[in-house]
Amino acid sequence: MNQTPDDYRANLTLWNEWTDINARSGEYALDEFKAGRNSLHSLEVGELGPVAGKSLLHLQCHFGLDTLSWARLGALATGVDFSDRAIALAQQLSRECAVPARFILSDIYTLPDHLDETFDIVYTSYGVLPWLSDLGAWSRLVARYLRPGGTFYMAEFHPFSEVFDESDPGLRIADQYFKSQATASPVQGSYADRQAVVHQKISYEWTHPLGEVLSALLAAGIRLEYVHEFPFSVYQHFTFLEKGEDGYYYLPGQATTIPLMYSVKGRLGD
Repeated sequence: MNQTPDDYRANLTLWNEWTDINARSGEYALDEFKAGRNSLHSLEVGELGPVAGKSLLHLQCHFGLDTLSWARLGALATGVDFSDRAIALAQQLSRECAVPARFILSDIYTLPDHLDETFDIVYTSYGVLPWLSDLGAWSRLVARYLRPGGTFYMAEFHPFSEVFDESDPGLRIADQYFKSQATASPVQGSYADRQAVVHQKISYEWTHPLGEVLSALLAAGIRLEYVHEFPFSVYQHFTFLEKGEDGYYYLPGQATTIPLMYSVKGRLGD
């Protein structure tokens, strides 16, 4: 499941394109963010709890809206991403919004070459794991950047939900849950703007079953406090999901048929 140089270049090219597309999209509502809107959801804010005065490392931060939102809540925030366009935009937004935060351009696996400290919190969320080829190395990085007793928190789309046809309300199985190789997938626009024109036509992603994720964290010394599964999503990744009054997306009738997201909270052993 190792990443090749070609995989890396293709994904980097894509995320650089997506940075410009996503920044213009209604999904990210950049103008509202600049006016003071917090981009975080009630789920992660409630589960992670108060962050004021705590150092927070945000892995795979894209162009930094969540990083800056944690900073608006009082965290001493550092965001990391491998996309140079994303990091440049994050730094611009930090200055424009007068929200202090540090942003580091780095591939996640080479981050120790650029950052040598520990944090109270390591955070990541929503759609990040499929872009990682090596969960063992990732989980060891999580542990490396936590101070003893520090908190790891992640909210992510549930891998089980990815086996279904995203346009079929009958939940037809269209993919495998267990895979041993990267999936090369055709790209149509961006997840934030399906109609956008992109020049990078293929992405490379990795499937990580829930058991693999939890086992990797445990092997790295993260003591799990909880694993929560949810029948709703922050994103309409099935075309037939319906938005509830709480702002989350549910299967029609708010059925609890399958898990759409999960969260993990743990601490580095003392």
